[in-house]
Amino acid sequence: MPMKMIGIFGGTFDPVHFGHLRPVLEICQDLSLNEVRWLPCGVPPHRDIPQASIEHRLAMTRLALEENVKFIVDDRETKRSGPSYTVNTLESLREDYPDDSLVLILGQDAFNGLTEWHRWRDLLSLAHVVVCTRPGSQLASSGQLIEWMSDKSVQDPNQLRIKLAGLIYKHDVIQLPISATQIRKLYLQGESPQYLLPDAVNEYIHTNGLYR
Repeated sequence: MPMKMIGIFGGTFDPVHFGHLRPVLEICQDLSLNEVRWLPCGVPPHRDIPQASIEHRLAMTRLALEENVKFIVDDRETKRSGPSYTVNTLESLREDYPDDSLVLILGQDAFNGLTEWHRWRDLLSLAHVVVCTRPGSQLASSGQLIEWMSDKSVQDPNQLRIKLAGLIYKHDVIQLPISATQIRKLYLQGESPQYLLPDAVNEYIHTNGLYR
């Protein structure tokens, strides 16, 4: 059986919006991923506790993904105590998918801050890393990141299908300048966030009185 390529995309999703959905869709299509597992964060190690409960964030993410059969909500981080470190999540996923290529999808800003992550050097032993970049942009890498990337970056995404893990690939995507902070502020001010997030998510937020 051919090796599958499984995308991994995490975040607080407080709430999930088109700035998350569009780039991941492009990565999924352009790299011919078999599926993308979306992982709402339980306890973010690098930011404030999300405003919406994990139950609400899981529900909103499920609503946002329901029209794409390749997008799957994975709740393993919400069931684990302590900070939701990506390396621990990848270790768990590697146990579940020992023979498949795992592709960790990161935004450019997240990648540039990678050296602050818990056990960041271990990530490539568990998965590939695909960085969503803006056309023509350059990765603002620190000295440590440059050294780490030096012999691991590839130009051909097909190489990600040959190995289980260990490679870094930069892929230009349409990046929508939308932030969850901006959306929460609109709700707080009583303004409409329509066209920034899926209608089903917007309706759920109104129904449940979130971000007021």
